[in-house]
Amino acid sequence: MFVFRKIAERRIQDAIERGEFDNLPGKGKPLPREDDVYHVPPELRMAYKILKNAGCLPPELMLRKEIKELKDLLETMEDEKEVYLCCRHLNFLIMKLNIMRPVSPLLEEGQVYYKKILYRIAKRRGKVELE
Repeated sequence: MFVFRKIAERRIQDAIERGEFDNLPGKGKPLPREDDVYHVPPELRMAYKILKNAGCLPPELMLRKEIKELKDLLETMEDEKEVYLCCRHLNFLIMKLNIMRPVSPLLEEGQVYYKKILYRIAKRRGKVELE
């Protein structure tokens, strides 16, 4: 890695000596701000960048991700008790997400209802006697 850095630095110095950087647009102006960090206070920007690079998500997106994973898990569940417990947890997470940020009721995440899930499982098994 050190060798590549040294080669790159040498090429940059050669280009400077040839004057290739003299008439670039934006010369003498500040660099443009990074859009994703602009809204973050200056004292938190470094921590924000580190968390972003580490793949950490904001709380709302983490909740959305967990909700999606639970919905996918519900599709594969067979046991009625497990489905019920998973639905309760899923509804709790959806409620938490909807409370977390003010949004139009039309855009809120809809809760998962236990009977609808049981109906879909029964339908998949070919036993559609549930309502």
